[in-house]
Amino acid sequence: MKVCIGLSGGVDSSVAALLLKQQGYDVFALFMQNWHDASATLHGDCEWEEDRFVAEMVARKIGIPFYFVDLSKEYRERVVDYMFDEYSKGRTPNPDVLCNREIKFDAFLKCAEKLGADFVATGHYCRKDIAVDAAGNPLSDKDGRPVYRILAGSDPNKDQSYFLCQLTQGQLAKAMFPIGDIVKPEVRRLAHEADLPSADKKDSQGICFVGKVDLPTFLQQQLKPHEGDIVEVYDAYYDDNEQYRFVASTLDSLVSGEDGHARLITDYISEDKASPVSHVDVHFSDEKIAALTDDQLFRLSQPVHYDIKFETEVYRSGKKRVKKTRYRENPYGKILGKHDGAQFYTIGQRKGLNIGGHKDSVFVIDTDIRNNIIYVGEGHTHKGLSRSCLRIAPEEIRWIREDLRMLAGEIRRYRVRIRYRQPLQDAILVMRENGLYILFEAPQRGITPGQFAVWYAPVDDGSDVSVTDTSVEMLGSGVISL
Repeated sequence: MKVCIGLSGGVDSSVAALLLKQQGYDVFALFMQNWHDASATLHGDCEWEEDRFVAEMVARKIGIPFYFVDLSKEYRERVVDYMFDEYSKGRTPNPDVLCNREIKFDAFLKCAEKLGADFVATGHYCRKDIAVDAAGNPLSDKDGRPVYRILAGSDPNKDQSYFLCQLTQGQLAKAMFPIGDIVKPEVRRLAHEADLPSADKKDSQGICFVGKVDLPTFLQQQLKPHEGDIVEVYDAYYDDNEQYRFVASTLDSLVSGEDGHARLITDYISEDKASPVSHVDVHFSDEKIAALTDDQLFRLSQPVHYDIKFETEVYRSGKKRVKKTRYRENPYGKILGKHDGAQFYTIGQRKGLNIGGHKDSVFVIDTDIRNNIIYVGEGHTHKGLSRSCLRIAPEEIRWIREDLRMLAGEIRRYRVRIRYRQPLQDAILVMRENGLYILFEAPQRGITPGQFAVWYAPVDDGSDVSVTDTSVEMLGSGVISL
């Protein structure tokens, strides 16, 4: 069996190649160049040249053939151009997810097959096997082909299943993940034991195959800067906002029983500073959710948008009483400063705002692309940072397990993450004709249009072991709608 390893020059793909060779596969390495322009990278070097050099040394050390392919044209057309388009619309795409779907397991896979490969292997921390039924028998589709499933990687700190959430059964049939059941320290140990040149190489950062970049500078290759206002939103705005009151009352109406109110603000801060799962005080009733109309669910999934008008007034200043203009005080908010373009910012962003004079950190809570305004709020508990419901448009829903696809009217409880490395959150999935709705009983911080929501189910292997973030199967995903 001939296996092509996508050798990137990093330690993970290097050890994956080593294990395949040790297991007796006919292995060859293929390094792909996906990016030429280093002008936007922070170090300004051609990182891919160094990576290729290391990858070639690794292949020589292991004793496998090494090939090179330039996929920069496909990468720009299918990943980078999509990124630019999404940011121009005020959405935040995930290039790593797109790279796996469009490049590694499509364009790259086709190149590997031309070189005789039966499978393509990568250094992802995830696991793949054949799905089974309740009796433990392997599942097949209507054409008799095996039904594959993706399981979280065994290392809870490195699980990369999220990045593979858009793969199809056809792509999975050709995929191998040799280090999915190994933890990172063991990967490093194996690399040192085999004296691989990549053993101490740091993990790559930044945009897949582009490198670590200054995002505004990178986006300015196609998106032009345009100065606009940064507006801080006060709590008083939500007291008088019809959408916020609708969300609060609707969530309260869904609570099981008659006591308790739905929480509107998350206690989740970040992957490093919060408890693994946000605290849940109350639970929602499936029956009450089922009674909601499509229009009610759609409205529940919509974020609060901001329309704060500022009036000016003339005043006199200084000894000479010079006339000046200033904004009148507004109970709903304040103009804090200027930005270079709303398309360069994303919900939940803290860095790059250059705003001082606040006790707590200031975060982006909304971007108005049409009017070129950024709305911000102070503190992790600002009302604009938390939401409980999101929607995925029908055309954006993708199931890895097509045999488990939900039908309109169905309600299921799964575990969901809305960004890489976020601990899995308990959620209720509601399928309707106008989209898939994901309702979290614990509100979520920084739900961002354009990102991928990914849902998982516990793996039923017959054991009594409690469910963890690594004992789950990834079932499907979708792009979060505006």
